[in-house]
Amino acid sequence: MATFLKIYPENPNPKHVAQAVDIIRQGGLVIYPSDTVYALGCDINNKSALEKVARIKGVKLEKANFSFVCKDLSHLSDFVKQIDTSTFKLLKRALPGPYTFILPAGNNLPAAFKKKKEVGIRVPDNSIAQALIDQLGNPIVSTSIRDEDEIIEYTTDPELIYEKWQDQVDLVIDGGYGGNVASTIIDLTSGEPELIREGKGSLEI
Repeated sequence: MATFLKIYPENPNPKHVAQAVDIIRQGGLVIYPSDTVYALGCDINNKSALEKVARIKGVKLEKANFSFVCKDLSHLSDFVKQIDTSTFKLLKRALPGPYTFILPAGNNLPAAFKKKKEVGIRVPDNSIAQALIDQLGNPIVSTSIRDEDEIIEYTTDPELIYEKWQDQVDLVIDGGYGGNVASTIIDLTSGEPELIREGKGSLEI
């Protein structure tokens, strides 16, 4: 049975954030708010937690297209190949914000992702997500939680999310109502930005 933890986005309580981070560090799965929809995530360095997320999504871990959710661009060089100035400027303009950028994978990926040719990078403009990653000290690997059988694609009410997911995850953070439009995905692997999915992020970046 998952813990249900209220964290206020206006000023995330460090004690509550620490409680959440402790669960993530121990290999727990967390559902948390972002600047788009609620996301399911775990510690990037915990292989068994990553495998659990992949199982929930019904994919093999090595085939999974999860996002690396970072606090800022300082982690970028850990996970992606060297990028040119214009790409870096684009990232600086757009982030933090509701975008997922697909970039060529670097050589320092955690063991579970060693064979990846590309990675999705997210820096959400959400104080709770930022506080979690800040205290954890490394990115959270994440995927959006969807409702395949609903008219609305993404559940926005944390209590309904808890009802549905309480037996599959270790923690659901109630950060208020979420959005129901996912991030805009832009592929930067070829040098020219290519729109993969139009979401919340404006294309005027």
